[in-house]
Amino acid sequence: MKKNICKIVCILFVILLYSGNIYCDEYKLGAGDSIEFSVFDEPDMRVPKLHISKVGKVSFPYIGDIKVVGLTVRKLKKLLVKRYKDGYLKNPQIVINIISYRPFFVNGEVSSPGGYPYVEGLTIRKAIAIAGGLTDRASLKKVSLMSESSSNVRRLKKSLDVSMKPGDILTIGEALF
Repeated sequence: MKKNICKIVCILFVILLYSGNIYCDEYKLGAGDSIEFSVFDEPDMRVPKLHISKVGKVSFPYIGDIKVVGLTVRKLKKLLVKRYKDGYLKNPQIVINIISYRPFFVNGEVSSPGGYPYVEGLTIRKAIAIAGGLTDRASLKKVSLMSESSSNVRRLKKSLDVSMKPGDILTIGEALF
């Protein structure tokens, strides 16, 4: 009976580990994101909210500050396992969840330009709605999107259903009369 319970607990743990959003595997952490950190069977090492600082570092229990900006959750887990194996834990089972993403920004001809909390599934159309909609002077022919990961500005003329990422900057241009 105990073996069956142990197997079930192990299976549930593995499912929990790998049930995250696919986006998390490719998403690179950045300043302003918040993560949750825990180590299986080490309740005193659980930190429910770690905010990534402007310099891109997070302070972890026992091992101190680690630069996490630019790392995926998977790479961060590997790094932490290596650091915790070095004199702290024999076989650390680390769990990291993204709690909140850094904001995205909307500039130009919208009712309320500014920064807004990122939500999964965000598109340009949704970002415009979050920013209060378009002004009377807005031109959908002058929509541009700058990704935080690239300095290139993409001019978008065909679709408002293009996906946005945390840190992106959306600019809605002004129509000429």
